[in-house]
Amino acid sequence: MLARTDLRGRTPSTAELRAALPRGGVDVDAVLHQVRPMVEAVRDRGAEAALEFGEKFDGVRPASVRVPAAELERALRELDPAVKEALEVAIERTRKVHADQRRKDTVTEVVPGGTVTERWVPVERVGLYVPGGNAVYPSSVVMNVVPAQTAGVGSLVVASPPQADFGGLPHPTILAAAAMLGVDEVWAVGGGQGVALLTYGGTDTDGTELVPVDLITGPGNIYVTAAKRLCRGLVGIDAEAGPTEIAILADHTADPVHVAADLISQAEHDVMAASVLVTTSVELADAVDKALAAQLEITKHRERVTTALTGSQSGTVLVSDVSAGLRVVNAYAAEHLEIQTEDATGVAAQVTSAGAVFVGPWAPVSLGDYCAGSNHVLPTAGCARHSSGLSVQTFLRGIHVIDYSESALKDVAGHVITLANAEDLPAHGEAVRLRFEALR
Repeated sequence: MLARTDLRGRTPSTAELRAALPRGGVDVDAVLHQVRPMVEAVRDRGAEAALEFGEKFDGVRPASVRVPAAELERALRELDPAVKEALEVAIERTRKVHADQRRKDTVTEVVPGGTVTERWVPVERVGLYVPGGNAVYPSSVVMNVVPAQTAGVGSLVVASPPQADFGGLPHPTILAAAAMLGVDEVWAVGGGQGVALLTYGGTDTDGTELVPVDLITGPGNIYVTAAKRLCRGLVGIDAEAGPTEIAILADHTADPVHVAADLISQAEHDVMAASVLVTTSVELADAVDKALAAQLEITKHRERVTTALTGSQSGTVLVSDVSAGLRVVNAYAAEHLEIQTEDATGVAAQVTSAGAVFVGPWAPVSLGDYCAGSNHVLPTAGCARHSSGLSVQTFLRGIHVIDYSESALKDVAGHVITLANAEDLPAHGEAVRLRFEALR
């Protein structure tokens, strides 16, 4: 079922590893020419243009961009009680984890009379994008909203595509999740036009202002990603999200049924989703292939999953031992990494590059998607080598506050002047010297 790459007995360089490993991805540059006119149209014509694009791509034109409060209340009132209970658990656990992420201001006394304070200030207004394509993602509402609220963001808006099946509103489960979290501003707009409208703002059909945001977070398709790239700078973005990924580092102790189920669980997201098994055991690899074939027979999204599993982005990598496997998964830097080995805890402690690490047989990625308390908005396409997932820190800005007395500045003035002259920026030094010497 899964294509195989055999690295046993080899010690490839980091560059060779990155080239050899299965990797999906999208060519954002290839659609920029399509998205740029959309962004420019929304910049120039605001909500009217966004609604036109929504009608073209989503097949429906809402009466307004902003979802009426009554619709949020109705969605919550009509929400399936079992779904509501599950969301309540997800919200409670996610709030608990993210509450411990909030940073405190620090004051450092550099010298007597000289301090540097680092203040952590929340972004003023954020736009939280929740996709609506192959699936419905109320969990993404939770994962975006909770860290923003915990950071102290004063104003936030959730944007999600209008649905023809629901009269131009976002999916009611999305609306209900927003209502549960106390979000009262939801925009029925998606795609590149949604990102553009969050960036530039405008006027809604009833004349009310659609206030632009300072930061946009949340995953989306290639058109959302392209729009985020085009708007970056005018607004902040969390990341350019690519197709979802799972890598599983497993040895002979892993249960092939569990491994296969977890590979399928990510593959059902998208035909470009990546499912990668890194293992020391040929026997396990064979057993996983058999389990995949059996489970595909009863998988709802069989065609989508099969396409993802047989694509070039998925496969099995055979390694000589767990140490070699760690080198592979650290080079791969998966969005989601499962460790299903002997001493899984010890092995997990050696992981240096992953969006999130799931330890042992009882921590599948799907737990993290919903109810672990962790965040599921994570770096893809190897970006976990340098970036983190969504967190409270995403919505905070560190501001240094420098407070020096006259004597503290005088004590270091000579060094400032010396360094300014060394960089051929004498006016920098003069700005200090003239505070202590009269201009002649």
